[in-house]
Amino acid sequence: METGVLNLVGASLAEVAAVLAPLDPRPYRARQVYHWVTRRLVGRIEEMTDLSRTLRTGLAERAVLTDPRVVEVRTAADGTTKFLLEMTDGAMVEAVTMPMGDRTTLCLSSQAGCAVGCVFCVTGALGAGRNLTAAEIFGQYRVLVRHGRLVGTPLNVVFMGMGEPLLNCSGVFAALDLLYETVSPKRVTLSTSGIPAGFAKLQALPRRPNLAVSLNATTQEQRLRLMPVAARWPLEDLMRSLRTYPLERGRRITIEYVLLAGENDSLADARRLVRLLRGIPVKVNLIPFNPDPEFLPHLTTPSAAAVDAFGACLAEASLNVTVRWSRGREVLAACGQLRGRMARSELLPRLR
Repeated sequence: METGVLNLVGASLAEVAAVLAPLDPRPYRARQVYHWVTRRLVGRIEEMTDLSRTLRTGLAERAVLTDPRVVEVRTAADGTTKFLLEMTDGAMVEAVTMPMGDRTTLCLSSQAGCAVGCVFCVTGALGAGRNLTAAEIFGQYRVLVRHGRLVGTPLNVVFMGMGEPLLNCSGVFAALDLLYETVSPKRVTLSTSGIPAGFAKLQALPRRPNLAVSLNATTQEQRLRLMPVAARWPLEDLMRSLRTYPLERGRRITIEYVLLAGENDSLADARRLVRLLRGIPVKVNLIPFNPDPEFLPHLTTPSAAAVDAFGACLAEASLNVTVRWSRGREVLAACGQLRGRMARSELLPRLR
């Protein structure tokens, strides 16, 4: 992108107004352009047909509309579609659309790579990348909605793709404001491995998304083994943050718990989880591990009987619990499978 030229995809209303000011300073003009980008999701300035040709020409000299480039699209039998997207600097991320009844859920990435390093996640196994900008995050949404012809249809948005959202608060929070133009905050969920410092920033927002926390363990020792982030942010600190996190009426914190055979799927684990969550308004999402024999050959999925027994233990303790058998496994689009690369061969120099 040309230096000094504004990318309208990630621009705030104030930034749009500033770039338009020399051409037409009237506030309603900025709102028109902003809505073309955030609500109608146009791909070219020329498509903003309620602007004069002169204004469109002038705007095109000062701004661009640059979305991530679609490199590859793969669709599973259940309709789940995974997109490999390239940023202007060559960084790759993946994003997913999942048709779910009368709604479609869009799964967005917040980073190119992930430094958190959860042992059950392919993204973490591949290592850190960089934060995505608001334009790169909202650009994923624009690409997925346009590709699926979903403009104006009911949508959910989840930040459950590549990266740790609360290690990229500036990019993610700016993208949230853009998303809220068409998706209610109650339909947006931010999933985090548990960054207490990020919770403080999140709860200060005037409009907050739903909060999901990837817990996956019931003791500090176990969590440290599964999620190295626990060394810096121990389980005790995380639970303290969840107990004090402010929730709007009717909202609950979603606890995500990836079940790994022989690691965290015993009835003893389930009973400890019940004690750990006592008194916190939560709903528990049990996620049977999604295997990746290429990158995570040492981990296995629990049996259906073990998953059912674990869930039954939570339900008997009056916890709201669901089992999320992930969609899109055959195209590596399920939870923990996103990699942002097309083939292992591209990674061999990095993995040696």
